Amino acid sequence: MQITRHFVDVGTRRVHYRRCGDGPPLIMIHQSPRSSAEYAPLMRQWGTQFTCLALDTPGFGQSDALPGTPDIDDFADALVATLDALGLDKVAAYGFHSGGIILVAALKRHPDRFHGLAVGGYAVWTDDEMRVFAESYLPPFQPTAYGEHLTWLWNRILEQSWVFPWFDVRDATRLSGAHDDPVKVNDTVMDMLAAGDAYRAGYGAVLSAPRDVPTPDSVTPPVLITAYDGDPLQAHIDRLGLLPASWLARKVATPADQQAASLAFLAELAQGSCPVLAQAEDEGFVTVTTTDFDGQLHWRGAHVDLPGFGLSDDWPGTAPETWAPWQAVIDALDRPVTLEPLPRGGPDKLYPDFTPDRFGSHLARAWGIARARALFDPWYAANARHERPIDAATLDPDALARDTLSILRAHAAKAFHIARQQGGC
Repeated sequence: MQITRHFVDVGTRRVHYRRCGDGPPLIMIHQSPRSSAEYAPLMRQWGTQFTCLALDTPGFGQSDALPGTPDIDDFADALVATLDALGLDKVAAYGFHSGGIILVAALKRHPDRFHGLAVGGYAVWTDDEMRVFAESYLPPFQPTAYGEHLTWLWNRILEQSWVFPWFDVRDATRLSGAHDDPVKVNDTVMDMLAAGDAYRAGYGAVLSAPRDVPTPDSVTPPVLITAYDGDPLQAHIDRLGLLPASWLARKVATPADQQAASLAFLAELAQGSCPVLAQAEDEGFVTVTTTDFDGQLHWRGAHVDLPGFGLSDDWPGTAPETWAPWQAVIDALDRPVTLEPLPRGGPDKLYPDFTPDRFGSHLARAWGIARARALFDPWYAANARHERPIDAATLDPDALARDTLSILRAHAAKAFHIARQQGGC
């Protein structure tokens, strides 16, 4: 089942979302510091019953951040403003962890906009826990000249599957689902790199949000809260206290059980059909289908990211090293494509392997290349003959961070270079 991607303008902000399936609209709000990308597998499952609409919350993924120091009410109101911009009146919604906190805040402020919610894991912190989180959980995430921040980031994301919170390394805080899967870690790292220091605003609003569950006599849309064995928030089910009659909370055994319970609950709530949704006029994604490629390409203004670059979908399997498949994609587009000159140098040296490994060394490799190519052309020829004039702006850590993210997203760069050489382009 195909997932399409879109942008919509919400006032002066731009919001990115993913769409999949058919049926009543279902809003899906991700946990921090992830993006709507984390819901791709679930969207393909649930898309048989709903039009799944997974939003990037403000400051995460490809959505613009909220100004200033927003609180949970600002995130809740931003969600409802996005519903307005999309043309959605009343929806069912699903959120996991911090996504659930945003949804509950939105439901309390705008109950008329929701048929109901399913929430996976709802945190109810004690005062002491709130104090510890406030002190240690959200350090600034600022790029450093030589990329030291990337080592911290990789290990912070990796070890959060070992202990929770990540900075409290004790036997008592160990998690049962520990892993060292570099692909899983890298998915979260890439979302964190896209968010940058804005992650603190989103996370901070959620961590400091009041957990005032409506009183038992309150009349609200129905809510289901579930948490599975191994989820550090499962114990928080016992902290919820008395709930409104329309609210349910229970512990389940596995993530699959948690999703199945949520699906069954939401299926009873979702209503209507999904209207035609508003989209931004100067940026979006176009679906392209050829013999070798079937996916979405990102465009903004006159620029198009080819497969395996930027925000565009990757080639299935290995990117082609012959020019014909690339030309077929370009011919299938409804807009012109300008090919920039190839960088100097041999593709084998220009594009080393960036496959994520156990220790995240690919991140340091990409940062080192970003820094070196600000000084030499080609970047790997560090000698007087290949010096570039030094421009301090290109060595600014924020500029290097943007360049590094571009390098890490360019999965097809080597194949593209080889194909263009062979095709004479």
